[in-house]
Formats: sequence, C-alpha cells, structure tokens
Amino acid sequence: MPNKLPRFFDNHKICIICEGNEEYEYLNRLKNLKVWNEQYDISLVNADGNGNIPARYQDRYQNGADELVLVFCDTEKKPHEQYEDIKRKINEFHGVDSAANEVIMFGNPCTMQIISKHWADEKLKSPAKPVNAPLIKEYTGVENYKGRADQIQKVMEHVTAENYKDMSQRVRKLDSDDSVTGSSNFGKFIKLFESDDSGWIEEINEQIE
Repeated sequence: MPNKLPRFFDNHKICIICEGNEEYEYLNRLKNLKVWNEQYDISLVNADGNGNIPARYQDRYQNGADELVLVFCDTEKKPHEQYEDIKRKINEFHGVDSAANEVIMFGNPCTMQIISKHWADEKLKSPAKPVNAPLIKEYTGVENYKGRADQIQKVMEHVTAENYKDMSQRVRKLDSDDSVTGSSNFGKFIKLFESDDSGWIEEINEQIE
C-alpha cells in the first residue's frame, strides 16, 4: 500500500521566540497569509514578556527539534536595558560575542514600527501605546489601542498579502542599527524567509556555534 502521507521532511524547521502577544499574532498572521517560501516550517513561541526570552530561547535551542531558533522583540526606549540584557544572555549562551546579532529580529522602538509599515511610511519615536494609538486608529479604525487581545486581532485583520508587499519595501529601507530610533532588521529576514535558497540557515548556525 503506497504511503499517502504528504512529504514533510523537505521542510526546514524554524522556531521564532516572540516577545509577547503583538509579535506572536503578527507573525502568525503573516504565516497564515502564506507570504513566505513554503519550504520553511515556522513555529512560534510566545515568551509572554521580554524577560522570558533568553530562557525560552535556550530551551528551544537545546531541544534540537529546529534547524534554527530566532527571536522577535522590541528594543524599547533608550538605554534599551532589557533588550541589551537579552543580547548579552544569548551571546553568553553561545559563547560568541555577536550571536545575538545573527538571531534577533528587532523593531526600534517597538514592533508596531514594523506593523505600521503595512499602511504608512512613518518612523515611530516611542514604544508607548498611547503615543501610537492615533496612527493605529487612522489606518485600522481601532480606537484607543492598548495592545489588548481583541484590539490586536482587529489590527491584524488589516494586514493583508497586498500591503505586505508595501511593508517589505518600506522596512528594507530602514536603518538596521538597533541603537537608532525607527530602525529594524526585519527587512533582511523577510528576504531570507522568501528565499528559495535555504543555505542562509546553515550560515547563521555557523556564526553562532
């Protein structure tokens, strides 16, 4: 009897540790829109706060079930103490000074810097939700955005495969220096997630091992 099961073994398993609900729901939305190359089997873990990221990262990495483990988080306001702590702990875990730079996807000052690029080409100056609420209302109709679960879901309804292309172009133009307000390296990872050539996974692992 021939095996009718689909072939999963060609897929490259990538895990992304998400700082919180916003990050998790956003990447889940992009996954569901199928905007990335189908050879990448991406699983998401909600760390429920940036303080939990290093432990979740280490657990998942040591589990060995994934070819690559990445992180998706905010830098928050200067001096980025918690963000720098995450980087330091990942570097110490690998024993490589620049390991965190290879595996962390960031939005400075916040992930909304990336999400908002679906509708507008504005640089956010603050991670504070009350500051960014008017922008979110203008483009999604969500009033008084505070990051509640129901609000996040409504915002995600306005993230589409069509405006994903606009976001991609805008994010790739951002400064990729994580100390600069209004920066992000997400554009680099978008290009990798869309790529037919999966060799970048091995290249990142070589940098951190």
